[in-house]
Amino acid sequence: MKPARSLVLSLVAALAATLGAAWVALPAYAAGATASFVKTADWGSGWEGKYTITNGGSSTINGWSLAFDLPSGTTLGSYWDALLSSSGQRHTFTNRSWNGTIAPGASVSFGFLGSGSGSPGGCQLNGASCGGGTPPTTPPPTTPPPTTPPPTTPPPTDPPTGGLPKHLLTGYWHNFDNPAVELRLRDVPAEYDLVAVAFAEATATPGALTFGVDPGLAAALGGYTDADFTADVRTLHSRGKRVILSVGGETGRVTVNNAASATAFADTAAALIARYGFDGIDIDLENGLNPTYMAQALRALRAKVGSGLIIAMAPQTIDMQNPAGGYFKLALDIKDILTVVNTQYYNSGAMLGCDQNAAYGQGTVNFIVALACIQLEAGLRPDQVGLGLPAGAGAAGGGIVAPSVVNAALDCLARGANCGSFRPPRTYPGIRGAMTWSVNWDVSNGNGFANTVGPHLDTLP
Repeated sequence: MKPARSLVLSLVAALAATLGAAWVALPAYAAGATASFVKTADWGSGWEGKYTITNGGSSTINGWSLAFDLPSGTTLGSYWDALLSSSGQRHTFTNRSWNGTIAPGASVSFGFLGSGSGSPGGCQLNGASCGGGTPPTTPPPTTPPPTTPPPTTPPPTDPPTGGLPKHLLTGYWHNFDNPAVELRLRDVPAEYDLVAVAFAEATATPGALTFGVDPGLAAALGGYTDADFTADVRTLHSRGKRVILSVGGETGRVTVNNAASATAFADTAAALIARYGFDGIDIDLENGLNPTYMAQALRALRAKVGSGLIIAMAPQTIDMQNPAGGYFKLALDIKDILTVVNTQYYNSGAMLGCDQNAAYGQGTVNFIVALACIQLEAGLRPDQVGLGLPAGAGAAGGGIVAPSVVNAALDCLARGANCGSFRPPRTYPGIRGAMTWSVNWDVSNGNGFANTVGPHLDTLP
């Protein structure tokens, strides 16, 4: 027997009063589609949010559009599992190809990053109210409350752009098959905080990018589609990880050297970020770049995607010897929006350090610290400097070091401890972390890099 409508409404009202005003009011009787919002993370200067759309009706929903306003001073950054169009502070998210159909009783969700302290308001789902009430900032309490252990590492209080930890481990994931082990993106080891997908490729249009799962990789994995990859990006997001698209590589031929190619770069990069759910872009152009127009392209991309866009760079050692060089100039020119520069401290031979007194041999603590010191003393913030090293045998032709050497270099820069004969002029407690080429080579070599360097980063000041 079904209860009378009046009894249902009374129970709903009583339950809403019990839960309190912080959580969105329950939908009216037979309300159909509703949407609820929750901040899944909040670090003061920004947050990560999620909307869940639930079909409470009896008919299948085919396509949805959810719009809301953000208050002045609060901006939208990266987003995933939806498409976005914005007009001022009004933002409209629509379904992707795989999540537009919602069966009765089913739900779908999408997420995004916000910068500022405000929360969404004025929510409308398919032109109607999202369900009434003020969007919540925390999930509703349960009775009794769940008993879960606290996290072993507390979240940072003020992480930089993109919601990344203070010290992070970056690894490149192969979108191709080679002698290293092939991996689905979801199988990247948990120690990696930031995964750079290698690589986006050039098209016939100067500056334009394209990306898709490599057929050779798909065959090696016994089948791996663009949809599988996109689902894996969402899986990594659910684990608190970030995924960026790397442009270039050793054979990359992406060229941005005028206003038209800068526009093409920004437009196509924004489209790929929206399609696959990437959190940002990585510039790994090993055949030169134009700092003026690449800066223009990256600023245009950030304007399209939002302040949560992660911008990383992976120059070769030679590219970061002099602030007047193209790569170094680019880093300094976009310092206000740059996340991290992970210089490749390998495949370079001996190089001068910041003391300009000696040529330090690659594969040593002295080499890593003395060359990182150049960036740290020539204008980049410590939180924008990462140490890029090979993951072991097979990953590079020279400069391979034991992971313990990477840890020693980090200690020397952050604390002034475990240095070699070269000591930097000061310590840099905010040094960002380490990068490795690559996740696949690390897994091939027993995860020694991730398992050694990852935990050590948590010990830095």
